Amino acid sequence: MTDAQTLDDPLAEARRLIALSKERSLTVRLLGGLAFHAQVPDWTSAIERPQRDIDLATRSRDRAPLTELLGTVGYEPDRHQNALHGHKQLYFTDRRTGRPVDVLIDRLEMCHRFEFGERLDLDPLTLPRSDLLLSKLQIVRVNRKDLLDMLVLLRSHDLAADDHLGIDMGRIVALTAGDWGWWRTVTRNLDRLEALLGGDLASDEIETGSPARHDPIDQIRLLRNAIAEAPKSLGWRLRARVGERVPWYDEPEEVAHGIR
Repeated sequence: MTDAQTLDDPLAEARRLIALSKERSLTVRLLGGLAFHAQVPDWTSAIERPQRDIDLATRSRDRAPLTELLGTVGYEPDRHQNALHGHKQLYFTDRRTGRPVDVLIDRLEMCHRFEFGERLDLDPLTLPRSDLLLSKLQIVRVNRKDLLDMLVLLRSHDLAADDHLGIDMGRIVALTAGDWGWWRTVTRNLDRLEALLGGDLASDEIETGSPARHDPIDQIRLLRNAIAEAPKSLGWRLRARVGERVPWYDEPEEVAHGIR
């Protein structure tokens, strides 16, 4: 296989990479802001976002062949960073546009951690919807773009019993019932979502061109109630006694990368 022309549209390019990976029997899925756009394709303001990197997820057994594939279809590996961090994250740059592509392997590790390696078959294009929501709910210093991503997902998909039907609410509740740190960050971000809806949110920021399937406020409250009512683990109860006197999250590592 020789270098192919990468596509200017980041979502189209992500779809191309996932399709090429499937041809080689590799499991690759989309995460990050583009994944929310993929789940809600008609979201107008997402299309207009200026800088849109591509974030992908894969399994450790597919790491080496995926690295080989990306090198043949228009991407330059960041050899220094991949040597240091390649066991958990790979870094590439589009040779033509300079657009970064990051690949997470088996898990997300930022403010909090969750495993996704054995869940990548639940959706043909992105991480499962519950994992997408968790990827934003786990951010302690959440920004407006993150909040909008969550609101659009909650507006457009059911809170359901599994990710085939919508957003697997049990997946989220299990993490927050077993880990006080997860609970603290998730419930705080649910409060932020509700505050944004009651504040300066412009209607076009979450406009999808069709009526909302759900009222986001109702979805937020349903999820919050399920989290509150779930029995908590012993570890959760012990950690709750300490509360916020001790940090309950990790500081995400910022890694700058480029062609090396």
